[in-house]
Amino acid sequence: MSFVERIKNVRIFRKILYFFIGMLTYHRFAIINKLKISGTEHLNGLPRKNVLLVSNHQTYFADVIAILHILSAVKWGKKNRLGFPYYLLNAFTNIYYVAAEETMKATWLAKLFTLGGAITVKRTWTGKSTETRKGLDPSDTRKISRALEKNWIIQFPQGTTTPFAPGRKGTAHLIKMHRPVVVPVVIDGFSTAFDKKGIKLRKRGTVLSVTFKECLKVDYDAPIEVILDDVMTSIGQKRL
Repeated sequence: MSFVERIKNVRIFRKILYFFIGMLTYHRFAIINKLKISGTEHLNGLPRKNVLLVSNHQTYFADVIAILHILSAVKWGKKNRLGFPYYLLNAFTNIYYVAAEETMKATWLAKLFTLGGAITVKRTWTGKSTETRKGLDPSDTRKISRALEKNWIIQFPQGTTTPFAPGRKGTAHLIKMHRPVVVPVVIDGFSTAFDKKGIKLRKRGTVLSVTFKECLKVDYDAPIEVILDDVMTSIGQKRL
């Protein structure tokens, strides 16, 4: 296991990192823009492991940071709101998120986010959204599987910020293999408020919505294509 892998598994390190990232970004969600949260009641009572949050994707980093803020607030008993960010003193760190390997190597900030719990994988889609491989690379699948055994994972089935891009079969394979609790998440407004990376502000006063839907009723014995279709429908990204 590499140094990066070891350090990002140290929860106290991630708590400190989440605190500073959270304090630096709180105003972007709660003051400069308006974060509208709904459905956090669906997170209550979920197990501490083998939970997969599947979401559409609008920016590289802002989406994940917003979800981490919300999960930390829910941990403190807040419902559908952030409130004062004292929740960052004991942030929710029982979670990892899947990100493209090349994206997480691009800048020092991306590398910092990798330490914060990114599971880096090789892209399975080209810029034209055509599949270059079936599913994920086996080593990438193992990394996600190991994390899911003891944690929650945020995964973006499309692997791109392009709306209505096809979903990746790797997500369905993961669901079929590990039978996790699947929580669909639908986000909106992030591509309006931020640049593609989710770092620079593009427009102030934007409503940023994050909706946690009821846990998906998954037929784990269904074909991969059916499971993927259900996932894409649940996050509002199925092509008509």
